[in-house]
Amino acid sequence: MSTAVTTTPDETVAAGRALAARLPPGSTVALSGELGAGKTHFVRGVVGGWGGAEDATSPTFTLVHEYATPRGPVFHFDLYRAASAEEIWASAHDELESPDGLVVVEWADRFPALLPPDAVRVTIVHHGEGRRLITIAP
Repeated sequence: MSTAVTTTPDETVAAGRALAARLPPGSTVALSGELGAGKTHFVRGVVGGWGGAEDATSPTFTLVHEYATPRGPVFHFDLYRAASAEEIWASAHDELESPDGLVVVEWADRFPALLPPDAVRVTIVHHGEGRRLITIAP
């Protein structure tokens, strides 16, 4: 397990980039944290760390965004408004099981049964004035 404290959005993005550099295709990143914790900034770093040029945004009103990168697609899920695991599986099981891409799931703690047992668990919490504590557990 590793931890980092960030004080700016750019530092949170950098933490995501650092993790992405270590992730092979077929990996899943399960993100947890309260609203405003910095999950989407972290995802921006993950997409950038895989060489993606597009700025990741929260797919809050859609289930998943796909970002093209030189290493393969990054599938960015946001489960905040999802009604059930069945709904998610029915509409996006191909993306969830992508062997050539990287799956990043915000609000992963809402439907843990959808995640593979080897998912990298990332928790981001407010840690004092303007700081975020990022915990990464393989």
